[in-house]
Amino acid sequence: MKKAGKALKRVLEIYSISQNRLAVAMGIGRSAVNNWVNEISDPPADTVLEIRKGLQAINPEAAKEFIKLYLSEDEDC
Repeated sequence: MKKAGKALKRVLEIYSISQNRLAVAMGIGRSAVNNWVNEISDPPADTVLEIRKGLQAINPEAAKEFIKLYLSEDEDC
């Protein structure tokens, strides 16, 4: 489905957040974030919550937008 990756890619672009910055905020490697953004892999459901927490630490509005896009019924986000 890769919905999380699409939502994350849009949020990172809209709020000018680098993949590396999110990875550091989450305490993970940048390659994991890159894999999600490029739809190579989909984060597990519990990781979606960790993405939200990482975005929250950087920009609370970005975290809200990510969840809004992730939960939207629009397949193109």
